[in-house]
Amino acid sequence: MESATPTIGHTQSPKVLKDGNGALIFDSIMMRNASQIPKEFLWPSNDLIITADEELNEPLVDLSVLKSEDHTAIAHAAQLVREACVKHGFFQVTNHGVDQELIDAAYQEVDTIFGLPLERKLAARRQPGAVSGYSGAHADRYSSKLPWKECFSFKYAHIDHSHSQILHYFTSLFGQDLRRSGIVYQKYCDAMKELSFAIMELLAISLGLDRLYFKTFFEDGESIMRCNSYPPCNNSSLTLGTGPHSDPTSLTVLHQDQVGGLEVYLDNKWFAVRPRPDAFVINIGDTFMALSNGKYKSCLHRALVNREVERKSLVYFVNPKEDKTVKPTKKLCSSDEERKYPDFTWSDLYEFTQKHYRADVSTLQGFIPWFIAGKPSNY
Repeated sequence: MESATPTIGHTQSPKVLKDGNGALIFDSIMMRNASQIPKEFLWPSNDLIITADEELNEPLVDLSVLKSEDHTAIAHAAQLVREACVKHGFFQVTNHGVDQELIDAAYQEVDTIFGLPLERKLAARRQPGAVSGYSGAHADRYSSKLPWKECFSFKYAHIDHSHSQILHYFTSLFGQDLRRSGIVYQKYCDAMKELSFAIMELLAISLGLDRLYFKTFFEDGESIMRCNSYPPCNNSSLTLGTGPHSDPTSLTVLHQDQVGGLEVYLDNKWFAVRPRPDAFVINIGDTFMALSNGKYKSCLHRALVNREVERKSLVYFVNPKEDKTVKPTKKLCSSDEERKYPDFTWSDLYEFTQKHYRADVSTLQGFIPWFIAGKPSNY
């Protein structure tokens, strides 16, 4: 892809805060009031292509049919999922069973986390190579094409006999001040696990597999929960909240607020995804694409920034157990069909994206030669 930089009406980038290692510090209050955008946040013009006039026509899938004995309705839902996943890897689900009060509470805690003083957020920064913790514009990893956002991420083990892993993480990091946040996100992640397992059942049916095949595969996994805040930006046309990429994980379960900004790439166009308060956005990731032997597409998407208001989202990334081998079942590989990808583990792909490659449209294609070469450290 070209690396052309958009032209702007000033010749000097405004000053930004830096930490002791020279990494940019994303001060959301200062940034949202800035009249000019720091050069670190400028994106190439080919990544800033204008959105198509029409919205994405993704299916809305009624998940409640899974609890019924209506096999015709289940088959119809599975067909909708199959058509979407073959085409672009993206759909939305309604009647999902997640309490709206819990969703609202999770958004309230987004405000709590990102409303903390800057020094407290920086004290909770994720460590190099880690997932959990605070990140301001991913500036701890990158120095250009920075996303205009703040994130707070943490792991969630699917099997947890304590039933308080998230609460423990929050109190160990923030003390009792964010105890309520820990309680809310413990409940939210528990709900996301059940929702993602239901979607896995539908995905299995859509691929002609035993209904519990994927649910069983992921039942001992460890997912990642992420809270996103995209502050308003006076130069929103020059930057992105999240650049074009496909998720390296298996399945993404996302709830977005009503501001909008999520877009999916299809037929050489960017299509806006209409926010639906009663629905969760679902997209296929690279790991699931490998599990399906390429039958289902990993969804290419991006997030825009609003000029006037903050955008928020809640994202749950589903992953298998780190050392579990990712390979398609023989039922998805006919005798005359070659395997699209070698056997690998989630920890292999995770290592690649954390240490050697910035996730984009070609993450899995870049991963394969590195993996086959023996995972060289100097890649």
